Amino acid sequence: MKRTLAKVLIAAPLLLVPVGALVLAGIVLAADAPAPAPTDMPAPAAAPRAAGEGPALPPSDVAAPAAENPASAPSDMTPQVDNLADKGKYLATAGNCISCHTRPGGAEFSGGVEFHTPFGLIHSTNITPDPETGIGKWTEADFIKAMHDGVAPGGRRLFPAFPYPAFTKVSDDDVKAIYHYLTTLKPVAYTPPANGMMFSSPARWGMIFWNALFHTSERYKTDTAQSAEWNRGAYLTEGLGHCSMCHTPRNVAGAEKQDEAYSGGEIMDKVGEGEGKIRKWAGVNLTPAKSGLGAWSVDDIAAYLNKGFASRHAGTWGPMTEVIVNSMRHLSVEDTKAMAVYIKNLPPREPAGGVAIAEDQTKAGAPVYKDRCSKCHMDSGRGGMFNGPPLVGSAIVQHADPASLINIIMYGANAPKEVSTGQWETMKALGEVMTDAEIAAVANYVRSSWGNTGRPVQAADVAKQR
Repeated sequence: MKRTLAKVLIAAPLLLVPVGALVLAGIVLAADAPAPAPTDMPAPAAAPRAAGEGPALPPSDVAAPAAENPASAPSDMTPQVDNLADKGKYLATAGNCISCHTRPGGAEFSGGVEFHTPFGLIHSTNITPDPETGIGKWTEADFIKAMHDGVAPGGRRLFPAFPYPAFTKVSDDDVKAIYHYLTTLKPVAYTPPANGMMFSSPARWGMIFWNALFHTSERYKTDTAQSAEWNRGAYLTEGLGHCSMCHTPRNVAGAEKQDEAYSGGEIMDKVGEGEGKIRKWAGVNLTPAKSGLGAWSVDDIAAYLNKGFASRHAGTWGPMTEVIVNSMRHLSVEDTKAMAVYIKNLPPREPAGGVAIAEDQTKAGAPVYKDRCSKCHMDSGRGGMFNGPPLVGSAIVQHADPASLINIIMYGANAPKEVSTGQWETMKALGEVMTDAEIAAVANYVRSSWGNTGRPVQAADVAKQR
């Protein structure tokens, strides 16, 4: 819900430290309640079962024709399952709960995943039904209150990094199913480490004011002007999928800028193989703008969600990997197709213009590209079936924030075994053999060649990611 600047300024002294800092740090994960969110941590075993493959889908760049009377509410369209727990398991998979609540080497859903911010450390909570350290004493009503309003038992306020602003759109019946599934898990007695001072209990009272300004507790309402497929996609994308958490910029108080929805965001996550470093990543523009997914068809987006690989455009890597491995690839083809239909029909949004890359900056990167990149990505930037993905029209290459582009040049990308990336070569880490100036130069070259557009990258930008 959009609020006026005056209201923000009135509450700013109360909110900026305990609340705004959390999201301004780039964290889109919570450690206070059931809180699924994408990270780049080693993926735990995927508990949810995969849904059926479904029929082949014809190529499509637009949504299905709108239906005045959608056949059913989006929340009623979960694939048929044997019982309520199985339904909850499928929905928990759609929310990617396992990624946020399973620390490396720990029991599933027992919490303890570390999330680093410039303001301190935060840990995910134990959501197994252990009565002392988990949610074993929570009632169904307690769970609904946390998911919809960000309020845990006893009135404890949750930070908005836990995506209750998205989960509030999930129907009561679906939240109940998730709760029922969690009660069937094996109880695990484990207490995560204490959070850093910035996320301690005294800061929680500020959430009363934050919610008053930026949170509206309401369930998803079917848009009767759209098709049932579009509505299902909206329900999943806006609700359990909480895609806007990583792909929408935020204001000074940490709330999403609704007028810039899905135009690109940022998170803090791991880089490199075994590096242990936490760096900024830029969530790409998901709208059908030129710098976003304008060149992607509905089927391209659906294939990427289902398989982590869209042969004409990109393969999964970085923080998105766990979203694919632990969540999206286990959903039905019908559900990921519906999400693709909704995403493809978002209003296109380009970021505000900036300084263009100068001709001398482009020329400086040309020999670096020729030496380091052209073998796989070709002189044309179009890549090759057995070499590498295309850079032409790439949402990562053209993102206003070059953080993710710098990360892949510096730290490389190795596709997880659970997804296919065709026959592309593994992207090798070049950070040890290239200087900050060289990485900036080649980044500028690919951001200003073949019709691509992007803001200039400086050596200082690269140094921040090293």
